[in-house]
Amino acid sequence: MKPGRAAGLAILASMMTSTCALAQSGAPPSASPANPAAAPCAIRMFEETAFTVCQYRRGADALRLALNGPDGPLGDFQSLARLLGPEVARVRFAMNAGMYEPDQSPVGLYVADGVTRHPAQTRAGHGNFYLRPNGVFWLGADGTAHVQDTESFLAEAHRARWATQSGPMLVLHGQLHPKIVANGASLSVRDGVGVVGPEAAIFVISDRPVSFGRFARFFRDALNCPDALYFDGGVASLWVPSLGRRDATRGLGPLVVVTSPEDGQTSPAREP
Repeated sequence: MKPGRAAGLAILASMMTSTCALAQSGAPPSASPANPAAAPCAIRMFEETAFTVCQYRRGADALRLALNGPDGPLGDFQSLARLLGPEVARVRFAMNAGMYEPDQSPVGLYVADGVTRHPAQTRAGHGNFYLRPNGVFWLGADGTAHVQDTESFLAEAHRARWATQSGPMLVLHGQLHPKIVANGASLSVRDGVGVVGPEAAIFVISDRPVSFGRFARFFRDALNCPDALYFDGGVASLWVPSLGRRDATRGLGPLVVVTSPEDGQTSPAREP
């Protein structure tokens, strides 16, 4: 994937109890449907590293994936904002969401509004995506959020409304990926997603280069996520309007977009 960098720290004044049940240790922000305006993202420190943590909450937020606009791949948040038009005011956050080919098409599974736009990738290969087990982040028709290893996802024949495949799994059933070392020499700005149950998904980006091991431990040990999936490194990018942050990385593939619930079931990024 192409070079890029995420940047910036912010102090958030409004924080509520997290669905990760870590309110006493600076857990990610949470909002009930009665308070959807609560800050969607917060800064967490772990092992002397800052991470920006954002949360999708079923019933309080709407989540969609975005890949293409009328003229082809979106590739960056500026293009996404143009596509959204007036709906841009509802954006809580957006993040790149899965590995992609040089033409910005997904490497693996991509499901948009119930339609499989790109099939799952199960062949062997080289690179992080192919470090088995890899996995799928997916949303059910009822808005429930899931992170699951690819083999199980395909065997159970889930009917996802939105899905993106990436790899490797960082945490699977509470265990770190067996091939991830504690603190390897490879350091990168990284992003990924974890779940603590079907009601919430936790999206994380490191605010400086970090090892795979520390990134995985953050999901398991700080966020209590039993399952977490790696999105990408180097190009990891985040857009949070409430923080005044919109990373400028270009040439991205799939994007995840979380909006306030006013848009109902309308997709903020329609595939052509």
